[in-house]
Amino acid sequence: MLNIAILSRGAGLYSTQSLFRASRMRGHYVRVIDHKRCNIVIEKDLPHIIYEGERLVGVDAVIPRIGASITDYGAAVIRQFELMGVYTATRSEALIIARDKLKCLQKLSAFGISVPKTFIAGSVEDVPALIDNLSGVPVVIKLLESTHGVGVILAHSRSTAISIVEAFSKFNKPVIIQEYIEEAGGADVRAFVVGKKVVAAIKRQAESGEFRSNLHRGATSTIELLTAKETEIVLMSAKLMGLEIAGVDLLRSNKGPLVMEVNASPGLEGIENTTGVDIAGDIIEYLDKRIRNFNKNKKW
Repeated sequence: MLNIAILSRGAGLYSTQSLFRASRMRGHYVRVIDHKRCNIVIEKDLPHIIYEGERLVGVDAVIPRIGASITDYGAAVIRQFELMGVYTATRSEALIIARDKLKCLQKLSAFGISVPKTFIAGSVEDVPALIDNLSGVPVVIKLLESTHGVGVILAHSRSTAISIVEAFSKFNKPVIIQEYIEEAGGADVRAFVVGKKVVAAIKRQAESGEFRSNLHRGATSTIELLTAKETEIVLMSAKLMGLEIAGVDLLRSNKGPLVMEVNASPGLEGIENTTGVDIAGDIIEYLDKRIRNFNKNKKW
């Protein structure tokens, strides 16, 4: 039996509950811990965490469910567990890189993964030239850290694109400017990786008049089969990010599959309900095997 801690600020959220139930069904002790309330104690040779007035001990595995608004502190909590010798399903550095869209795309492209052509504007004055380099409008403008499609805008004109970048710049919010893949037709593919397998995949289709295919924005989803090439790309993308559990988003373009994003804390609700796959169960069973090897290889 494992002692599992799920790091989540919402005990009632679907993904948290799904992982909780899957853990209990497999005979493990599981607890939902609010990482915002984890107090990190930095002390020579004794890294530990105080939670609800008590020192956390005996934890075998941590499953992070870290929201975008608290990435830095969430990563610090994960790092503390790592220093305590606890297995974490998502490593702290992997979370930080995957959560930053620019860092993620830089790493993927540097290792041969095709991504949408992307620019980050050093100054607003450069935006018109960057748009020209993307073959003109429309272009997609994204905040570096965004989730559920928030901070993702399709600019249909040069003046609109410039105005959007100017507005974000005034609030010190850097953005990326990306080519618009029109032939994708408002659809993308979310593939869910557990370990070295793609356990489920869905196609998400944006509703009429919307280009963002997020389920939170009314998109519909259907079961999707990946090609051998897409599967290879998905698994390589997760590996490059250092993620054992990941949601990889693909766009199907005339140039082939493009990786749009690698999510370090992918939601389970849409993909479990669409496919009927017990992804939470797959995650817990994978962790069980990984922890056995992790403990076997520990150096005391």
